[in-house]
Amino acid sequence: MKDFINAYSWINIHYLLQGLWITVVVSLASIAGSYVIGSVLGIIRYVNIKVISPLVGLVIDIIRNLPLLLIIFFTYFGLPNLGFRPSSVWATILAMVVFESTMIAEIVRSGIIAVDPGQMEGARANGLTYVQALRKIILPQAMKKMIPALVSQFISLIKDTSLATIIVLPDLMHNAQIVYGQNSTYILPMFLMLAIMYFIVCYALSLVSRSLEKRMG
Repeated sequence: MKDFINAYSWINIHYLLQGLWITVVVSLASIAGSYVIGSVLGIIRYVNIKVISPLVGLVIDIIRNLPLLLIIFFTYFGLPNLGFRPSSVWATILAMVVFESTMIAEIVRSGIIAVDPGQMEGARANGLTYVQALRKIILPQAMKKMIPALVSQFISLIKDTSLATIIVLPDLMHNAQIVYGQNSTYILPMFLMLAIMYFIVCYALSLVSRSLEKRMG
């Protein structure tokens, strides 16, 4: 019990909260970036543009089958050789956006495909252009179907930020390692606090998704 009390001193908790803030900032930036880019890529794959759509599909398949850790390594250690030297925070965000965009693209494409084809036919029959039908009729319906899969992917993204400790991202996991690295008796208390903090963030995201589903339903 004494180890827990000492491990949860204000200094240590404050240090963990600083790491949690970095985790949240990186996660939100990655979610926003990957959602926008992934949606565009998913729509491009769905509309089947000559040459472009197959090329986008090939790139998506390649990136989806690479380890995220490899992409993180490339953005942090590889890009400096190309003249771009990002910080650990920006390297993580870039790696996350690149990797997660491909995942989101497949979710978006699958969500659009799941909408009854008759919806597009009916919209076109009523005088809407293809783009108007896609934007006003198909995508709103597809979004309802995509929410559970998107939230699940975003929760995975939040947890995957812990991989960036390998490039010394000062996130929650990194700061916890610093704390218990100074005193091995703090390992269990730190793991317990990590579980609680990650749970709070991920559960909050799931509550937001439920609220969105109710509003859209």
